[in-house]
Amino acid sequence: MGIVTLAPFFLIGCANLVPPCPGKTTPPYSELVGTQWELNRWNMAPNTMGEVRLRSMPSDGGQKISLQFSQGRASGYSGCNRFSAQIIEDSRGFQIEQIATTRMACASNRDEIEREFLYLLRDYRSIARDGNYLLIIGPNREVLGFNLIQRTNP
Repeated sequence: MGIVTLAPFFLIGCANLVPPCPGKTTPPYSELVGTQWELNRWNMAPNTMGEVRLRSMPSDGGQKISLQFSQGRASGYSGCNRFSAQIIEDSRGFQIEQIATTRMACASNRDEIEREFLYLLRDYRSIARDGNYLLIIGPNREVLGFNLIQRTNP
C-alpha cells in the first residue's frame, strides 16, 4: 500500500527534473560499469515554498565534477581532488563506500562543493538512469544530474 501511495509523488518529483526520468531507478551496477559521467546540473533541496534552485558552480574554467564506474569501483573528480570508492552491491542496488581522495589545497568554494558532493555520493537515496543521463538523488532531495561522456563497455 505504501509503495502505491508514494508512486505518484515520485513521478511528480521526476517532473521537476530536467530531463524527465522515465528511465530505470537504481539500475543494476553492471549497466554502469565502463561508463564515465560529467556533472552538468546540481539542483539544491527544495526551499520551504517547494522551489528547486540550481547550485552555483565555480566558473573559473576548472575541471568539471566527474564520475566513472569500473568493476567494483567508482572514481572521478570531486571539485578539487580525485576520488576513488568501493562499490558494494546490495538489496538497494549498490552502495558507494570507503571514499578516498587526494589532498590538494582548494579554494573555499570548491572545498565546500567537494564535501557536499562526496556526502551525496555516500548517502544517496536513489539513482535513476535515462539513456545518456544519470540522476543521483540525495537524502535532502538534492539532485545531481550527469551527462554520459564516455562508454567503454560493449
